[in-house]
Amino acid sequence: MATAIRKDLEEELLTTIRKSEDIALDALKPLVEVVQFVIPTMPAVRVPFADRLPTAHDVMIDGFEFAEHLLATQRKFTDEVFKATSPMLPVRVPPKAPAVAK
Repeated sequence: MATAIRKDLEEELLTTIRKSEDIALDALKPLVEVVQFVIPTMPAVRVPFADRLPTAHDVMIDGFEFAEHLLATQRKFTDEVFKATSPMLPVRVPPKAPAVAK
């Protein structure tokens, strides 16, 4: 029961986050269109070796890939900790079924 409630709350939170992200994107798109007309055209700036630098998108992708790898590593470690310490945990005894009167 508690697991079902937790999963429902998690899904509700994720749905709320997705909706707020959609709202932010819907607001951002027209803002970009308006700002493009207001900002004067920037002159091209030549920086040595700039073409060798990663793009902002590449940095973002690399950051998320690192975070995913880190999370997977931490999950594996935590699972191993639970396996190693499980002999110290109390054993759960299932509740007895009520006696049926005959």
